[in-house]
Order: sequence, then structure tokens, then C-alpha cells
Amino acid sequence: MAAIVAGRVRRPLTAWHCCLEFYAVATRLPGEVRLSPADAWQLIEEEILGRFEVRQLPERARRAFVRTAAEERLVGGRIYDAHIAEVASLARVLVLVTDNVRHFAGLAHRGVRVMSAAQFAEELATV
Repeated sequence: MAAIVAGRVRRPLTAWHCCLEFYAVATRLPGEVRLSPADAWQLIEEEILGRFEVRQLPERARRAFVRTAAEERLVGGRIYDAHIAEVASLARVLVLVTDNVRHFAGLAHRGVRVMSAAQFAEELATV
């Protein structure tokens, strides 16, 4: 995030699903670190919406996405990773940063590099 704040990351994008996931997790953490809904919203508004371009799967692509997921027999929470990958692909991102690198390995054939946050930060430090 420091690299984004410093302007070293050109055109940072995220999927709307990631905003929702942050809110869901932040508001259900154990008591001492749990955020109130108002605080979670404030962080989303200031730190994400204020710094990232937020993308969503276009309406015209939704049916085909779910049809393909069914044909590929995706089950459970893997649909969310597939959704984020599809949003990234349609946005023509060059690098996807995640803590679930192996869940997004399939993006390589679409020309998207998948890196952990640590790998991305290390690479930025050398630029």
C-alpha cells in the first residue's frame, strides 16, 4: 500500500468483490481487532476507493462467466477467485497481487503475472 500511496504503482485496480471481502472479514475478526461497520466503510472509502480504480464484471460478461464456471465444475469459494481473475483479465492487468498465488496460477496463460505482496514489494524496491 505504501507504494501505491507514494505513486510507484501505476493505475492500481481492484475488484469490487475484494472491497466486500475486506468489509466482511474486518467486521468479523476477533473482538480486540474487529472493526466497526463504520470504520470498515471509512477504510474502504479513503484507502481503497480513494486510491484504486474499482472494477466489476460487466453485466454483458456475467452469464458467460457463470456458465463457464459450471462447465469447469468450479465449486464453493473457488468461484470468488475465478471472479477476481476474470475481472483482472478483462481489465487487462499486467500483475495480480494476492496472498493466494496458487489460486490464480491459471492467469499466466492470459499474460497476467501473479505475485505475492512480498514478491511485489521486493520487485518494486529494485525499480
